[in-house]
Amino acid sequence: MTILLHVNIVGSAIAFAILASIASILWWMLHPPSSRADIAARAAEQTLKRLVGSIIVVFSPEIHSEHMMALAARIARGQKADVLAAYIVEVPFMLPANAAMEAEDRVALDVLAAAEAIAQKYGTPIRTTTIHHRQTAQAVLDLAKRERAHLIVMGSFREGKYTGAPLGRAIEQIAAHAKCDVLIGVEGEHGTLLTKTAEGNKTEIGAT
Repeated sequence: MTILLHVNIVGSAIAFAILASIASILWWMLHPPSSRADIAARAAEQTLKRLVGSIIVVFSPEIHSEHMMALAARIARGQKADVLAAYIVEVPFMLPANAAMEAEDRVALDVLAAAEAIAQKYGTPIRTTTIHHRQTAQAVLDLAKRERAHLIVMGSFREGKYTGAPLGRAIEQIAAHAKCDVLIGVEGEHGTLLTKTAEGNKTEIGAT
């Protein structure tokens, strides 16, 4: 009787091992290992989720981010990120730091109103602010620090034919010293990133 029981236990163990082996093979067949491309894609998606939490879109008389506002709104909507559109008014050193800049402020209001319209088109909540500062780059860097921004989005201003700087001094300084990621969009001659109105025309921000 003891011998039969011993044989049954051994047989059960063997049967269990066979079933476990078959189950593991079936699971492997139904869940093949991910390719390197799949692994890289998942890693990139997770990285984007960590990076994109707060986005600042920069505007100024020299930084035209019209074509980047729609892109920023799309990114923010997909990642549920906060968007802040900021217009920087540079106060000349010959004027007091708190000098009234009525004409520039009116332009800023128009630009930010258009930015709001673009964000609303994509269903993206947005905040706006106008900042007076001596230097555009420092104003943006200070703002990014206060807001704990994860991403700064800017258009480009080409002044190369005058100074040799392809993107403009302020943009280069922001990109060089920002503590977060910086996305700079150089608008191509036939670019299609600009949002469109219902009539199919491109929305111009700050156009006169």
